[in-house]
This record gives sequence, structure tokens and C-alpha cells, in this order.
Amino acid sequence: MTTLILLRHGRSAANAAGVLAGRTPGVELDEVGQTQAQKMVDRLAGVPLAEIVCSPMVRCEQTVAPLAKDRGLTPVSEPELAEVDYGSWTGAELKTLFKEPLWKVVQAHPSAAVFPGGEGLAGMQARAVAAVRRHGARIAAEHGPTAVWLACTHGDVIKAVLADALATHLDNFQRIVVDPSSISVVHYTDTRPFVARVNDLGGDVAGLIPPKPKRRRKTAARSSDAVVGGSTGG
Repeated sequence: MTTLILLRHGRSAANAAGVLAGRTPGVELDEVGQTQAQKMVDRLAGVPLAEIVCSPMVRCEQTVAPLAKDRGLTPVSEPELAEVDYGSWTGAELKTLFKEPLWKVVQAHPSAAVFPGGEGLAGMQARAVAAVRRHGARIAAEHGPTAVWLACTHGDVIKAVLADALATHLDNFQRIVVDPSSISVVHYTDTRPFVARVNDLGGDVAGLIPPKPKRRRKTAARSSDAVVGGSTGG
């Protein structure tokens, strides 16, 4: 199975200002976000990355730039992992959007939310999950089933992918927290995904290093089986 590290971009100027940046061109990381991007190099040191896939938004490209340079990798730009098209909401202050009737729909029934002049959250989830699955299958074919890869994208996109991996309805995705520069981890198998981390801002990443392959007996559990009793067996 491949392991996907979902990285939310570092803090942007829009994040700090409380503005819904959406697909506004040229939204860059602020000083905090630049520091977060640089720290990711050390944080993921030792974790082998087969590839880096990235939203085409500048703030995502800036987030992975130090890591890609350190690993000698060229990020693969993936439009289907771009930020939600918020339509006429793009560029608005969040304190203003709170007053919009659609805000309650976004919070309580996001699967029905379609942004004026933009896209729906259900459509966003469909494109993002399809992109993750497509890249995962390609990377497994090219680098092996234990490959680890990283996708840098946006908060709502990551929450939607995690909701799919957790087999929970999109209407529950607002219960998931994904902060700037956090990592979430999903192990994909032939039958189902396993969500290993959500919104991790500084935990030990040694568990993301694939174990050395071992010869298995025919009776050994398949990698798509859950551990009975939990990961510690207790």
C-alpha cells in the first residue's frame, strides 16, 4: 500500500488577514508560513518521498519548495488539488461571510453547498479524491506498493479527502480540523484506506518510514486487514 502525506500549505497573508483567498492569484506565504515551509525539511528528514504532488496555487508551491530542493524532486502540479472555487466569495473577509445564509449550509450541510459563481463542495471532493487515487495508483506502479508520497493542498480539500478515507459523509467534514502546515496521513490498500494521522503539527514521523520487506507466511494477515485490538493489540 502507498502512504499519502497530506500537507496543508503554510500560513498565507490571507490566512493572517481573515480573508477567503480561494483561487486569487499571487497569494503568498507570510513570514510565519515561510518558516513553516523551511521547518518541514527537518521534520520529514528520514522519510523517503517518492514524489511530491502540489496544488498549482502559489502558496502551495512555496510550501513544498524547500522540501523539493532538499530531496532533488520536481513537484508535480495537479489542478484537481487546487483550492475550492469559491466564486463571488473569493477575496471576501470571513467576518462578512458569516452573515450570508449560505454560511449555515456550508457548516451544517456542506454536501449541498454550491458557491455563487463557483463550485460545490461535493464536486470538489469528487475531483480531489479521484486525483489522489489516480496519483496513488501511478506511484505504486512506478515506485512500489510501499512508496510514500506527499500532496500539498488546501484545508477544505484535505478535509474532503480525509472524510472519504474515513468513510464518513461530506456533511461531517467540518468536524475535521486541518491547520496550516499540518500533516495528515493515509495508508491506501487494495480494499480500504487507513487514516493514521490528522492535523499533526509536530509529532514523531518515524512511523512513516516503510519497514524493510519481510518474507511472509501464507497465513499472515494481508496489509489491508486492521489489527485486532488496535495497533498495540490491547
